Amino acid sequence: MPTDEERQSYRTALEDWQRKLEGIHRLLLDGDRQGKRPDEIKGLLNREARAKEKYDEARRRLLGIDG
Repeated sequence: MPTDEERQSYRTALEDWQRKLEGIHRLLLDGDRQGKRPDEIKGLLNREARAKEKYDEARRRLLGIDG
């Protein structure tokens, strides 16, 4: 059974990743560039990738397969 801390960590990581993923979707699927420079786009992509990694780590801990 996951601890309260593991559940909260998972929820927080999931919410953060979903927010960043929504930004990627606005950029790539909706074409919402809002004057973003290439370095800003790269930063957006990097932040989403890091958030996904944190989500994956929290998910593994929640499932008990942290390694």
